Amino acid sequence: MGLFITQGNYTARAVKGMVDNPEDRAAAVAALMESVGAKLVEYYVTTGEYDFLVVSEGDNVTDVLAGLMVAGATGTVTNLKTVQALTTADAKVAMERAQAARASFRPAGGG
Repeated sequence: MGLFITQGNYTARAVKGMVDNPEDRAAAVAALMESVGAKLVEYYVTTGEYDFLVVSEGDNVTDVLAGLMVAGATGTVTNLKTVQALTTADAKVAMERAQAARASFRPAGGG
């Protein structure tokens, strides 16, 4: 399972709707993610450049992307940015693979 972090912004329409009808959006986002084969891990409202942060799990990025496309198509969220996150154990595996591959790599301009 991959871990993905998505940040984004609410549109003015979304903010108006949330003020008019306050609700915890985590259940709706969890249901959306489940419908595309992913899982909501956490949903945060944030301050600063982005209005929210979603942590999700999926077998691949296309599962998570499908959910983001649905959310984006509603016109209530914008400026979505998603990155894949790795555990430190997964990062260590990547480091070990890089260490093994380094000996056979010829750098650009290295002849």
